[in-house]
Amino acid sequence: MSHDAKHLTDLSAHRWRVSIALTAVMVAIYFGFMLLVALAREFMATEVVPGLSWGVLLGALVIVAAWALIAVYVWWANHYDRRVDAMREARR
Repeated sequence: MSHDAKHLTDLSAHRWRVSIALTAVMVAIYFGFMLLVALAREFMATEVVPGLSWGVLLGALVIVAAWALIAVYVWWANHYDRRVDAMREARR
């Protein structure tokens, strides 16, 4: 296997690891929240401050976590694309 092919294979494997890791984090956050909703209703109904329960607060944090993970992925994808473009330029 040539050096370029090995580098591309390693880069592709890294892309999958990052994608799987980010997906696993989001699934854990989402299903953790769903388990709290299903199994800890009293806790989720407890008010943190008047008018704001743990359920609403944690639900909003799930959305913020999704945005944060998307931002991490976009940052990483831009880095990945630059590396792929550099490989393409090196081949020319």
